[in-house]
Amino acid sequence: MGCSHTNHGSHPVFSRRTVLQAGSLGLMGLGLADVLRMRGVAAGPQVVTPVKSVLFVFLTGGLSHQDSWDLKPDAPAEVRGEFNPIPTRTPGLFVCEHLPKLAQLSEKYALIRSISTDSSGHGEACHALLAGRLDIPPGFNINVVPSPLEWPSIPSQVMHATRPRNNVPAAVVLPQPSVNEANSVRPGQYAGRLGSKWESWHIDIAAPCALGNGACPHCFRFDTEDYQHGSPTIFDTPMLTLPEGGSLRLNDRVGLLAEIERQQRNLEKTADADRIDRQRQQALSVLAEPKTRSAFDVEQADPAILAKYGKNKFGLSLLMARRLIEAGVGLVQVNLGKNSTWDTHRRNFLNLRDNLLPYYDQSVSALLEDLAATGLLKTTLVIVMGEFGRTPKINKDAGRDHWNPANSALFAGAGVRGGRVIGATDKLAAYPIADKMTPENVAATIYNTLGIPRNADWHDIDGRPFELYRAEPIFELF
Repeated sequence: MGCSHTNHGSHPVFSRRTVLQAGSLGLMGLGLADVLRMRGVAAGPQVVTPVKSVLFVFLTGGLSHQDSWDLKPDAPAEVRGEFNPIPTRTPGLFVCEHLPKLAQLSEKYALIRSISTDSSGHGEACHALLAGRLDIPPGFNINVVPSPLEWPSIPSQVMHATRPRNNVPAAVVLPQPSVNEANSVRPGQYAGRLGSKWESWHIDIAAPCALGNGACPHCFRFDTEDYQHGSPTIFDTPMLTLPEGGSLRLNDRVGLLAEIERQQRNLEKTADADRIDRQRQQALSVLAEPKTRSAFDVEQADPAILAKYGKNKFGLSLLMARRLIEAGVGLVQVNLGKNSTWDTHRRNFLNLRDNLLPYYDQSVSALLEDLAATGLLKTTLVIVMGEFGRTPKINKDAGRDHWNPANSALFAGAGVRGGRVIGATDKLAAYPIADKMTPENVAATIYNTLGIPRNADWHDIDGRPFELYRAEPIFELF
């Protein structure tokens, strides 16, 4: 045919040969549309583009890019840090020594080393990344969230712009909201100006752990080594926040089906069920499906699977997300950590080495291998990143502070060409020197993967229109 798509939903790209042939036929009064239609008939039935999904892993707090994906071994000691680069399976590509499993999977993912936001504050940067736009809406107080004045989250915009598949929600966020040390919710996670009708499903299932960070039960505190996990389980009974203000708490996670059936019977006794009850009824129907129900029982998964992912909040959250993708959810966002887990102002190297990177390496590598083995990696875009990077210079507490000019992200699946690096930073990992990207490019890549048209828009609660795409998708990945 001579016609291809850089990604599902993007504009077609024609080869030079196709354009020349089309031009010659155009002399006979045939336009390009006629040419393509004729060739379509001649070629017979067309291959249907597979439906794609997105699994977005949010490293809440901001992973140190120069201690993971963008090491600078020749930088001065006060910048270089304690970690050494190791070779990957891709010649010339080096990553942190504490990511050995992912180093062996480099052919499955690409790295972008030049993502930048406009602010080094958690609130502003989270709002930018999670909502997919850099500007702050008029009248919005970044410290008062959730708020009807904030920009809608990417999952909420996906709920608005796509249709649910297999009777499951179009977008899900798990295993808990991203919060700060004072337990205040980070902005950009809810429907905001789009209205509660388009709220994504929020599955708050992580067991309470006070101020604990990391891959619970392997909890840690940034400045101490004696913190203990505060719950006998990794996950608790799930609390689902549903569209239009609805909610659903399941009291028995292990006996999930029995609990679903009990709640369904209670609802059926209420003849005048209101709008929230209808949302609750729909949620119960979805959860009654075997594939969806099994997603919540990850702690009871096969021991070999648990050993591969890791029986901790990092591993089980990604296993849950993978099962929800298989069940048909279009976009799953996993908040990998709470209380700004990756916000390593203190003891950056100790906490990364002992408490964070080993569990990150195990769980993300297991996810990529699992998706590849089941064929889901062909249709699932995986993105792993935080809201910003960390300062080039190491501070007095052996930590790194917030740094918005440069950040690294991992992209895999859905046509991403592995073993590639897009963008670059200077010799201190401080500023992009090639192919600068923003959260708006990341959001556009998500929308494009899900097949959302480039002219898609949404209207806020006052009826004002806003565009969905605010930048170009990152076509260089594919």
